[in-house]
Amino acid sequence: MHLDMPDAPSDPEAQRAADRRRLRTAAKASVCFVALLGAVFGLQAMGDWSRYAVRPLDAAGLLGVLTAPLLHGSPSHLVANASALLVLGTLALVVYPRATLRALPLIWLGSGLGAWLLGDPGSRHLGASGLTHGLMFLVFVLGLLRRDRPSIAAGMIAFLFYGGMLLTVLPQDPGVSWQSHLGGALGGVISAWLLRRADPQAPRRRYSWELEEDEAAHDTTARDTLEPARPDEVPVLWERPEPSRGVVLPFTQRRRDE
Repeated sequence: MHLDMPDAPSDPEAQRAADRRRLRTAAKASVCFVALLGAVFGLQAMGDWSRYAVRPLDAAGLLGVLTAPLLHGSPSHLVANASALLVLGTLALVVYPRATLRALPLIWLGSGLGAWLLGDPGSRHLGASGLTHGLMFLVFVLGLLRRDRPSIAAGMIAFLFYGGMLLTVLPQDPGVSWQSHLGGALGGVISAWLLRRADPQAPRRRYSWELEEDEAAHDTTARDTLEPARPDEVPVLWERPEPSRGVVLPFTQRRRDE
C-alpha cells in the first residue's frame, strides 16, 4: 500500500494557525447543528410532530425525508446522536471541508429514503442517526480511497469510536431504524466515491532515491555517476598471493625380482 507523506510546510506557524482556524470552524458548525437539534426537540412538546416523521411507503410520509433527521423521540436519543455528530461532524469538516458539505444533502436524502422504502408500513422513523452513519462511512471510505496521512488518521479515529456502525446498518434491536442507518451509510459511501478528489491532497514527500533518479534522468553527468563502473575499471586494492604449490619429490620404482 502506498502512503503519501506531505513535506513540512514552508511556514509552520502559518500552517498551524490555518489548522486551528479550520478546527474552530468545524467545531462551531457541529455545535450549531446540535443546538438546532436541541431547539427542535424543545419545540416538539408544543404540538404533534408525528406527521413530520418518515412514514414508509406513504406519499404523505415523504415530507419526513426532509424533516425527520431534526426530530428525536427522547432526551437519550438526542444525546446519543448529538455526541456522534459533534465528533464525526468536526472530524469530517476538518479533513474534508468541501466533500462533507457536498455530501450532506446526499446523506440526508439517503437516510430518509432508506427508511421510506425499507421500513414497515405504519411505522414512524425519526432521528439523526442516519446522518451519523453517513458521516462515519464517508470518513472511513475516504480514508481507504485517498490513503494520505490525514485521511488514514481520520478513518482510524472514526472506526475506533464508531466502528460498531458497520453492524447497525443491519436489523438488530426492535425499535431501531436500521433502514435509515443503511440509507445514510449508502449515501456516505456513494459520496466518498464521487467526492474523493473534492479536497486537495497534501503533496507527497519525495525520498532521496527518487530525487536521485529524477536528477539522473535529466543530467548525463549525474547519470554517469550513478552507473557502476566496468569490472576492468575498478581499482584493485588487494591481491591475493599465489598459494605455494609445494615440492615434488621423486620416488624410484622398486625392481621386481625375477
